[in-house]
Amino acid sequence: MEYIKKIRKYIGHDPIMMCACGCLIFNEKGQVLLQKRSDDNLWGNPGGSMDLGETIYETVIREIKEETNLDIKAENLKIFNIYSGEEQHHIYPNEDEVYFVNIIFETTNYNGNIKTDSESVELQFFDLDNLPSNITKPFIPIARDLKKRTFKQQ
Repeated sequence: MEYIKKIRKYIGHDPIMMCACGCLIFNEKGQVLLQKRSDDNLWGNPGGSMDLGETIYETVIREIKEETNLDIKAENLKIFNIYSGEEQHHIYPNEDEVYFVNIIFETTNYNGNIKTDSESVELQFFDLDNLPSNITKPFIPIARDLKKRTFKQQ
């Protein structure tokens, strides 16, 4: 995140492309863990932006630990999907504008006790057919893909 803060000093709120990594964490009931963000009070998957020199696995492991207090391991991660384009255009409440290249992993293997951080108002597991309606824009295509998965399982 220090990299992004440094760039913002030069370009202000103008759009930037940002690599982000997140994870869909499923519990034993098949429910997915979502995060209600503190900046806009909208739901989405936990995750965040890559720091310089990080791998995608290092990024997702770090972000999940920071935002949920859960420990995940690279060998237990499977790529869910990669999202980009206009659907990943996001304007933060502070008016910073980004286009994400968003690499989303999934796992059922995690350890620790769920705990929010400064970026989270709430963390909660949801049934795939009962996801919250107040979701952040970059999560919309992910939610759509989760619902497709639910439909296919029926």
